[in-house]
Amino acid sequence: MSLYTPNNSDVVLANDEQSPTGKPPVEDLFSDLCDGRRLLELLEGLTGHALVRLERGFTRVHSLNNVNRALQILQKNNVELVNIGAADIVDGNHKLILGLIWSIILHWQVKDVMKDVMAGLKQTNSEKILLSWVRQNTRQYPQCFSSGCHTAVTGWLFNIHYFCPQVNVVNFSSSWNDGLAFNALIHSHRPELFDWSSVEKKTSPIDRLEHAFNKAEQHLGIERLLDPEDVAVPHPDKKSVIMYVTSLFQVLPQSVSMEAIQEVETLPRVAAGSPARVTTEEHYQIQTQQRFSQQFQSPSHEDLQRGLSPLPPGSTSLESYQAALEEVLTWLLSAEDGLQGQPPISNHVEEVKEQFHTHEGYMVELTTHQGSVGRVLRAGAALLGEGNLSEEENSEVREQMNLLNSRWEHLRVASMERQSRLHEVLMNLQHQQLQQLTDWLDVTEARIKRMGAQPLGPDLEDVKHQVEEHKLLQEDLELEQVRVNSLTHMVVVVDESNGDSATAALESKLQVLGDRWAAICRWTEERWILLQEILLKWQHFTNEQCLFDSWLTQKEELVRSIKTSNLKDQTEMVACLRRLATVKADLEVKRPAMDKLCSMSQDLLSSVKNKEVASKLEARLDSFAQRWDRLVQSLEMSSSQLSSAVSVAQQSELTHSVTATVTKVTTREKVSAVRQTRESPPPQKKRQVVVDSELRKRFDVDFTEVHSYMTRGEAILQSPEFSVSRKDGSIQDLHDKVQAIERERPEKYRKLQEATRTAQTLVEQEGSRADDIAQSAEQLNQRWVGFCTLLAERLAWLAYQTKVLAFYSLYEHCEQTVDNSENWLKVQAPPASEPEPLKVQLDRCRGGVGE
Repeated sequence: MSLYTPNNSDVVLANDEQSPTGKPPVEDLFSDLCDGRRLLELLEGLTGHALVRLERGFTRVHSLNNVNRALQILQKNNVELVNIGAADIVDGNHKLILGLIWSIILHWQVKDVMKDVMAGLKQTNSEKILLSWVRQNTRQYPQCFSSGCHTAVTGWLFNIHYFCPQVNVVNFSSSWNDGLAFNALIHSHRPELFDWSSVEKKTSPIDRLEHAFNKAEQHLGIERLLDPEDVAVPHPDKKSVIMYVTSLFQVLPQSVSMEAIQEVETLPRVAAGSPARVTTEEHYQIQTQQRFSQQFQSPSHEDLQRGLSPLPPGSTSLESYQAALEEVLTWLLSAEDGLQGQPPISNHVEEVKEQFHTHEGYMVELTTHQGSVGRVLRAGAALLGEGNLSEEENSEVREQMNLLNSRWEHLRVASMERQSRLHEVLMNLQHQQLQQLTDWLDVTEARIKRMGAQPLGPDLEDVKHQVEEHKLLQEDLELEQVRVNSLTHMVVVVDESNGDSATAALESKLQVLGDRWAAICRWTEERWILLQEILLKWQHFTNEQCLFDSWLTQKEELVRSIKTSNLKDQTEMVACLRRLATVKADLEVKRPAMDKLCSMSQDLLSSVKNKEVASKLEARLDSFAQRWDRLVQSLEMSSSQLSSAVSVAQQSELTHSVTATVTKVTTREKVSAVRQTRESPPPQKKRQVVVDSELRKRFDVDFTEVHSYMTRGEAILQSPEFSVSRKDGSIQDLHDKVQAIERERPEKYRKLQEATRTAQTLVEQEGSRADDIAQSAEQLNQRWVGFCTLLAERLAWLAYQTKVLAFYSLYEHCEQTVDNSENWLKVQAPPASEPEPLKVQLDRCRGGVGE
């Protein structure tokens, strides 16, 4: 893409598009667009609807994301982007930022303004339509109005016109530098705005340009996108002129005839023998029509009399000629030394680019001094034509002119040959880079195809190996980025006669390579994100699996350690039953962990999509499920055995107690009959044993229920989430869980009190035999106190955290409101001095504050 000289037109366009949105104006095109925010705001104004949410951060990553989003929007709107990447915009690359803005201008301003006319004429070239419209409306205006003749300087030779032609606009560069075309275009549609004779009287191109731009601004509402000083140069920037003329086209009648289009199609792009070269990075043109040696070998007397000299006859003295000649020869010697002093052409592409641009500057210097050479030659020709010189002076002047012309011609040819050689070497090196990039892309595409065909996994170590392999690919991409960056700033020299078609093939090739490079980068980034996601999930699953396996093994060993036979007494049996009840409660608490493992496994499989991995994970989960079922069965069997043993023991104890009571009553019946009748009957041992057994069962039930409740609650209350302070997000899920525990607490406290009373009754009835019950009741109460303290702390933490989240939410809302208010104030006009406008402004401010 060919880039143009920076000017204020891009900033004006950006501010025009953003003004309805209330955004602050663009001050610096390069710095204001580098974070992508203003670029997205500009696209919102152009597309007419809100786009994606901006990245809130200010790091380079956030800026790259914003610019990438903007480039994606441009691509969706069919805006042509050639070799423009997000990094170029973020890094403030002036040339590529200007190229991006020109693409936006061309799409939304130039083509959009002309789309109806182009559709009606069935034409696709907007530049041709615009040039046809200009020529159709300016051809009747003369170009020369003074009594003298107009001398045009083009490239390396002075073209001398001896007549006054019409305004002849043949391009969007040099045809506009004298200001006549702008004035003629405005006057042809709005002749009442100014008298054409006022333009005729202006001899300075800057004055004529200033006149045209003022009229367009005052009467047509067109911003001063151009400065006269930027246009009054040999070759004004083409894109800037097109943009300004498009603004005129938008507000003036737009009729274009097919005859005008056909006339433009027959125009020669450049005169024969006058190839013009332009680089994509500097708008520097060199046009060659004829050699000086050919022009000045034998000028005829008639030619000299027709005005070869710009000065009236007799005004050029031999002394002034000699002084000018000496000055030009001094400069010419310096220029020859400068050309010889340039280093040999390098074989490194970046060094050759630098040499190419340095030589371009040298060529520009030659262009600026060629007028001095021409003036000296014309002055010499004028002296010869006047015939006032002696024969010796005449011969000397001719010899000086031939020498000057010869040295100038030699310098011109040598400089152009070096330029051609630099371009040839540079193009060869750049084509080598293109070929190297093509080869690298071929190899890398095959490489990522092979990597993509490999299934992920099937083990964690395999995934880690694939991550390391992907890192090597990323390193190769970073190394290749150097070559891609070099090609992004590729220098191409084309002939203006061929126009944009000369670079079409190269741009097409670069587009294909750019698409391939972008596809590889996109695949690499997406693959890296997938690998990181899978690695994280796999590591998490592995950790949870190890913890669950360890816990399950511990419980299996614990159940195996609980005896279910050969127990000494009922107390030991009850203790074993209580331990089994604790294990059962732990199983209930741990059941969600089993479900979590299944969920994590499904999540991992959805990312990996590997049948081998699926079979391995299913085997592990099946193993856990089988062990879980066996543990549950073992608990049920052990509990059943212990319950049977306790029933047998209780029946045996009941029989023994009844027999002892009967014997005691029989032996004492005769001795204490009277006393037995007075006193209350002895305790009924059978009933007492039954009551004790029921109390123990009730205690065990209440104990197990309260213990299970606290175990489940502590698993939630001791969660690591309580150690993280939040400024955003939600704690609703955690809040609901804790509230559920709090709602259940009163019921469990009642169970705790019942268990405590039952324990006290057993201690009163059984004495030392109920010491284990008393100890268990005391431990349960102590644990309950600690549990309630922890629950209160968590409830207080949740209340505080809720207030923190509410504060930061309100703070963010206030901050957004302040930002919007500040942006609104920036775009408001300063306070008026009159009462009525001031009242309007006051009402508007109140409305803005109310919003």
